[in-house]
Amino acid sequence: MDSEQKALAKEIVAKYVSERELVETMLSQLATAVQSSSKLMALVHSLRWRVKDPEHLKDKIARKMLKAKMEGAEFGISVSNVFETINDLAGLRILHLHTTQITAIDVELKKLLAEYKYDVIEDAKARTWDDEYRAFYESVGIATVESPKMYTSVHYVISPNIVTKRTCEIQVRTLAEELWGEVDHSMNYPTETKVTTCRDQIRVLARLTSSCSRLVDSIYSSNPKFK
Repeated sequence: MDSEQKALAKEIVAKYVSERELVETMLSQLATAVQSSSKLMALVHSLRWRVKDPEHLKDKIARKMLKAKMEGAEFGISVSNVFETINDLAGLRILHLHTTQITAIDVELKKLLAEYKYDVIEDAKARTWDDEYRAFYESVGIATVESPKMYTSVHYVISPNIVTKRTCEIQVRTLAEELWGEVDHSMNYPTETKVTTCRDQIRVLARLTSSCSRLVDSIYSSNPKFK
């Protein structure tokens, strides 16, 4: 980054830090709302949530600036729109056991969002690298996009009905995918590991994770109790 970009990045991060409490409150209220839904929680193994670390935001802005420069595009993030253009400043993760639960989770989650008057900025979208899971999600009406990483997760972007607009990303994924995500995150975030062996092993883990998900799906589909 040049000096002008560094100054802008610093201002954006400072703006986020100054209003971080509002983001934390929004996220806490969303988590409470989800936990209050007995129908939704009956489908959920566990919840996780977090607000973005300021240093991670700084790194993300630097990456986006570099990408914009390389593509000859305008850098669209500013102090005035950072809470609307960066949707993962707040993140809620819904973890469940097997893939087919997503259909019921999607229904109950949308009912809850409507009840509490959350705006759905981006509807359910499955990020996946797996062709079979891509076909499954599309068969149940959930749009898919190619994941740049070897994981599968359904993402929503929502905004609460409040004066000061904020957005939050909701991720829904299986416990198996969460394992891969946590390992990859620890190795490759905010910067990708330079250790070739680690990168290779993470790709192997992704394939094992996919196999694990299929096995868990098979276990549940074979038991009449869960049909």
